Amino acid sequence: MSRLRRLHVAARRERRRGRRYQPRFRLNQIGVTSLAALCAVLLLGLLSLWSGQVLIVAPLGASCVLLFGYPASPLAQPRNIVLGNGIGGLVGVTLASTAGQGPLVLALAVGLTILLGQQLRCLHPPAGGMAFLAVYLKVAWGFLLFPVLSGSLLLVLLAWAFSRWVPGAFPYPQHWL
Repeated sequence: MSRLRRLHVAARRERRRGRRYQPRFRLNQIGVTSLAALCAVLLLGLLSLWSGQVLIVAPLGASCVLLFGYPASPLAQPRNIVLGNGIGGLVGVTLASTAGQGPLVLALAVGLTILLGQQLRCLHPPAGGMAFLAVYLKVAWGFLLFPVLSGSLLLVLLAWAFSRWVPGAFPYPQHWL
């Protein structure tokens, strides 16, 4: 068998494996969940303008991808979102206030966030971004309340309400703790 033919067979086998592994979404679910994420981010942004408090940062946008795009994921459950982002924020603020900034501190913040998230069973991928952001911007301790805790809680509540009130939405959460 030629090299090109073997490569083609291997690529086809890998595509089939990926299709079995990746979740499938119906067209109406795609529209509903995209609209939900749009509304959640818009609402957090408007609440930020109205209250004068920062309630939205990039890692919370990434949390929306899990919350609304694949709410059945273990990484999208309330425990993971609130505690995971909280740990990321706490690690980032602690390191920023004690060790400063720089590539090593950024790497340490992300690594520690993963370690603690796995150890405490609340791993949430955007939490690494939260830790990174806290160090990169060298934020103060208030960052933990606004936007980390408040934004995470609001997103979880919005996802819960959305799953109850909107036809075609995925059920959320699978568990609270």
